[in-house]
Amino acid sequence: MYKKMKLADTIRVAPDLLGEDVNQNVKNALKRKLEGRIDKEIGAIVAITQIDEIGEGHILVGDGAVYYDAKFQAIVFVPTIQEVIEGEVVETVDFGAFVSIGAMDGLLHVSQVTDDFMSYDGKNGRLVSKGGGRSLSEGDKVRARIVAVSINEREPRESKIGLTMRQHSLGKIEWLDEARRPTAEKDAE
Repeated sequence: MYKKMKLADTIRVAPDLLGEDVNQNVKNALKRKLEGRIDKEIGAIVAITQIDEIGEGHILVGDGAVYYDAKFQAIVFVPTIQEVIEGEVVETVDFGAFVSIGAMDGLLHVSQVTDDFMSYDGKNGRLVSKGGGRSLSEGDKVRARIVAVSINEREPRESKIGLTMRQHSLGKIEWLDEARRPTAEKDAE
């Protein structure tokens, strides 16, 4: 889920930037420092949107930079257990599919795609149902539920978000659209 949050941090503005617009320097420094960072409490910081307040600058002995206490607004992505999300399959592997759900990717394990047994078709790079009637491949749009969240601040690429599509009204968007069509339309095909 995306949220707009008010945050505070102390930011360093390099000495070569002194004399220029303080607001712009602080905003740029915050963007470089925080955008893309993952925090267990806050989530993934997607964008710094607005600077609300900049305190008086402080200079530390031995460092020519100026440090400012800043209060600002940011857009963050917080994956929440039981949240229903829509995303795009970005990769299929033998154990499941990775789904882009905004600022992060989630893993849809092969056992959580459908109630039918799914296997990996390495030649075509897709997951195929036992009956062969359904497949999931890169670029497919899906609706899934977040069932597990494990955020690793030190190694963000090791963060894990577990997904499932084995519940009512979840699955590949194409399958959901097909299930909503009236029976007469399906029979006409």
